Amino acid sequence: MGFRVWIGFFVIVFGLVLACTISASESEESQSKDFVLTLDHSNFSETIGKHNFVVVEFYAPWCGHCKKLAPEYEKAASTLSSHDPPVILAKVDANEEKNKGLASEYEIKGFPTIKIIRNGGKNIQDFKGPRDADGIVDYLKKQSGPASVELKSVEDASGLIDDKKVVIVGIFPEFSGEKFENYTALAEKLRSDYEFGHTLDAKLLPLGDSSVSGPTVRLFKPFDERFLDCQDFDVDALEKFVEEGSIPVVTIFNKDPSNHPFIIKFFNSPDAKAMLFLNFGSELVDTFKSKYHEVAEQYKGKGVNFLMGDVEASQGAFQYFGLKDDQVPLIIIQTNDGQKYLKPNIEPDHIASWVKEYMDGNVPPFKKSEPIPETNTEPVKVVVADSLQDMVLSSGKNVLLEFYAPWCGHCKKLAPILDDVAVSFENDDDVLIAKIDATANDIPTGTFDVKGYPTLYFKSASGNLSQYEGDRTKEDIIDFIQKNRDKTAQQESKKDEL
Repeated sequence: MGFRVWIGFFVIVFGLVLACTISASESEESQSKDFVLTLDHSNFSETIGKHNFVVVEFYAPWCGHCKKLAPEYEKAASTLSSHDPPVILAKVDANEEKNKGLASEYEIKGFPTIKIIRNGGKNIQDFKGPRDADGIVDYLKKQSGPASVELKSVEDASGLIDDKKVVIVGIFPEFSGEKFENYTALAEKLRSDYEFGHTLDAKLLPLGDSSVSGPTVRLFKPFDERFLDCQDFDVDALEKFVEEGSIPVVTIFNKDPSNHPFIIKFFNSPDAKAMLFLNFGSELVDTFKSKYHEVAEQYKGKGVNFLMGDVEASQGAFQYFGLKDDQVPLIIIQTNDGQKYLKPNIEPDHIASWVKEYMDGNVPPFKKSEPIPETNTEPVKVVVADSLQDMVLSSGKNVLLEFYAPWCGHCKKLAPILDDVAVSFENDDDVLIAKIDATANDIPTGTFDVKGYPTLYFKSASGNLSQYEGDRTKEDIIDFIQKNRDKTAQQESKKDEL
């Protein structure tokens, strides 16, 4: 399991973008408006090729989040149409069969997904700004301008650098040469994630000093050290410096929205993730913070990042991992291959020793599985982690499997539809309709890619596994199963008897 799966996790945790994929039973989106261009497979490449900067929303007509975004996106398009130069906003119905090639090319995994496409399609970046009209406008004005802005005064510097975000500034004796070109290349590559500036005078910067000699890249941040410097101008080295420097020694997970960008950075990192959850109102919280920070400092740069979460703000994490409040304070570590390691009810003085045991390979992984049901008589059969292999992967049946979350409203809407599908196959021993609570059971790494709920997979009798991405109606699901099912040995035997 790659750590792109974590996108689905932090979405579930605090609902920044998607909570779950949306029921296809909702009505279609309204017709194209005046300012947002409607693109499809026939005109997409031509349109993109004509412009240096195009913003494209990939949407599905049934997606509730897309419908909520639509008026904001349209309002932003109207405003940006008069910008100098105009900023073009477009949309593609990625649910249309004819456009699914575009969705695959641009790695669209959920709706809505917005991409910034530059230089006729040569550079593609994710839109990482707000989803309201004013926020979209402000974000895209910055994105359509220079990747790095020149800081000529103290006012310029204070307008760019504040105590809420990571900002990168290049300090140069002149704005030319290989080092400056490498810096601007870095800014262009990472501009959707960070703000960049450049200056000839370090004294203009907060905590500026005149002792800076030679070109320097300074990373300002609102945590740990106030800033870090780098003088290695290899582009890859600069990128590593920025990515590593922009993650706190301990990321704080609470309800403060200014922390959300750092939480996202934490979960997007390819390193293992150590998460300490406790009640921030506890009398021991300062002791926990101190002990945990010491451990995080000790293992900084050794393949594991550290987060401390307030229980009140972390219920999504508890749902995701199947944790319980009576286990707090607890540490859970998840590696990039999906293995989990859990220590509930930990004492502050035991944090260092337990993490060391984990680092030394002496902590057994924690496997999450509900008990196998004693009775399983409902139309949609219940699967748990311990029965997944026998009931689904090696069953020799054609299986439609839903990954769901008990709290997901869209899963609840789909439930009666899957019941009807299951009833329609109740006399067909070769077809199984099943579901697994993805919040209470481990999902096999490298087999299923679950980024939101509900997610549907179909496994044919011969073992072919594919994700179902069609409309979520009874008729469409049944039609898909009939077209993709395999004949089983039992079916062949009955045919021979006839």
